[in-house]
Amino acid sequence: MTSARIWVATGNPKKAEELLRILPGGVQVSTILDAPGGAHWSVVEDAPDFLGNARKKALSAARFLETQGLLDSGDLVLADDSGLCVEALGGRPGIHSARYAGDQASDQERIQKLLSELQGVPPQERGADFVCALVAVRQGVPVFETEERCQGRIAEHPSGSKGFGYDPVFFPLVGGEICPQSFADCSVETKDQLSHRGKALRRFAEEYRKLCS
Repeated sequence: MTSARIWVATGNPKKAEELLRILPGGVQVSTILDAPGGAHWSVVEDAPDFLGNARKKALSAARFLETQGLLDSGDLVLADDSGLCVEALGGRPGIHSARYAGDQASDQERIQKLLSELQGVPPQERGADFVCALVAVRQGVPVFETEERCQGRIAEHPSGSKGFGYDPVFFPLVGGEICPQSFADCSVETKDQLSHRGKALRRFAEEYRKLCS
C-alpha cells in the first residue's frame, strides 16, 4: 500500500498546528478544515472517557469526509481527545476540560475557574495529568488507539504566552522534578517532547509504517 493521506479531525487551529508539527515527515496531511464545509463539522463529545470521545470524533469525521468524496480506501482519519485531570479535584475537569467554564468560555476563563477551585490548595497537592487519547480510523474501523499522559503540577498563577488551553498553569514533571517553565513558557520543541499529545503522536508515527504496509 502506498503512503496514505492522514486527515486530522480537529476544528481547533492551534491544536491542528501542534498535530501537524509532530506527525511523520513526508506524509500527506490535511485537516477537517481543508474540506468543503469542514469548518462547520462538529460532534457531540458525550462518551464517558477520552478514548471513547476520540473514537467518536474519528468515526464522525470519516463519515463526513466520505460523504464529501474525499476519502481514498487507504486514507486514515486521526482524532484526539485531550484534557486535564487534577488530583485535588477528583480528576476534574477531565473529559469536560474544553467546556469547563461553559461552551463559549475562553482559555482564560477556563483557567480562572480552575484556579478558583484550587484556591488554598498547597503546591504539593496540586498534582495533575494532561491526558491525550488518539484514535486512527480506516474504512470506518479503528486501526490504532493509544492513551498517553504527562504528569505535572498546577501553578497558582498563569505563566507564559505560548500554547493554548491550560498550558499557562501546567508545569510538567521532568526527571522526577517539576520543570521551572510552564507549557506556555516552553519552546515548541520542548513541549512536543514532553507533552501528552507529543507522546501519543510519536506512538502513532511508530505504527504508521505498519498501517501502510
